Amino acid sequence: MMDRMQTPPLDTDATLWSDAPQGRPLIVLLHGYGSDERDLFALRDRLPDGFAYAAVRAPLAPPFPQSGHSWYPIEGLESRDPAFVTAAAERLIEWVDAATDAPSIGLVGFSQGGAVAIQAMRLAPERFAFVVNLSGYAAGGSLPGDAALAELRPPAFWGRGSADTVIPEEAVAHTTEWLPAHTELVGRIYPGLTHAVSPEEINDLTTFLRKQL
Repeated sequence: MMDRMQTPPLDTDATLWSDAPQGRPLIVLLHGYGSDERDLFALRDRLPDGFAYAAVRAPLAPPFPQSGHSWYPIEGLESRDPAFVTAAAERLIEWVDAATDAPSIGLVGFSQGGAVAIQAMRLAPERFAFVVNLSGYAAGGSLPGDAALAELRPPAFWGRGSADTVIPEEAVAHTTEWLPAHTELVGRIYPGLTHAVSPEEINDLTTFLRKQL
């Protein structure tokens, strides 16, 4: 069993940048399990020009034969331990602090990346301007920043498919209660969509992001 303290730092050399922020707000893109930084970075041309974009690579490697990278393990009982999500979020915050001085930062994550994005905002409520959760969830338990987050109520977008069987029902139910209590939530369920992102969802994401400019 992996100890959560073994979560390594993010690989700064693996980060993909659209360009330097140069005074613009920055969006950090967090991919899902078994993927890499190229996944969400491919969406950048369909998202608003007013942001700079950086796609980071998750720090762990899934067990063979799964390719790609992961933010935390999902095999075994440890996969449901929020401490692993927290450890990944702490590494993300370390990367943000070292990599950029952008005037504001938003987080956009898919699946595992969505869970880590929410957890990072819970750890550092004043560090991030907004969060986007695509087919992800809010981890259970409480964190010291939850009360401050509920006061700040940053904008959040949560999109998921009605046919998504990857995220457990209890995680979806918890997120349905947790996000509206801590953020100004915009949420949408896409009929027939599985554990994926659809063109319609990307359009909704673009509309949400434009409102954050």
